[in-house]
Amino acid sequence: MIIYDLKCSKKHTFEGWFNDRESFEEQKRKKLVTCPVCGGSDIEIVPSSITVMGKEPPKPKNTDNRELSPMKALQMLHEYMDKTFENVGSRFAEVALRIHTGEEDPRNIKGTTTEKEEAVLTEEGVPFVKIPVPKFDS
Repeated sequence: MIIYDLKCSKKHTFEGWFNDRESFEEQKRKKLVTCPVCGGSDIEIVPSSITVMGKEPPKPKNTDNRELSPMKALQMLHEYMDKTFENVGSRFAEVALRIHTGEEDPRNIKGTTTEKEEAVLTEEGVPFVKIPVPKFDS
């Protein structure tokens, strides 16, 4: 289906849906296309502001025209976390449980846990995410 912006001789604008341009022209010739406002059949196609997209969606604009590597994405995540998360170190499980039970104010925290501490957090229903700590070249 193609959607055309149409206009009658009295300048009323509306849209029409057609299989193709030929279908529009044929229906116009038979006076089957009429203005919904005045009923006029002297109709023409007007320029449309509709964007036509191809089969592939447009790629997001990237200012440096390079794709983001997984390592760079992880580095950016760690930089964000360094700025916005409190580092509680090896006390992560303890602090996370206290936040979960309301004993401490909710906030973003980061730190380390043992497998046993992770099991306790999971049992208690404490949401957490494990993020690997890569070695970045300086």
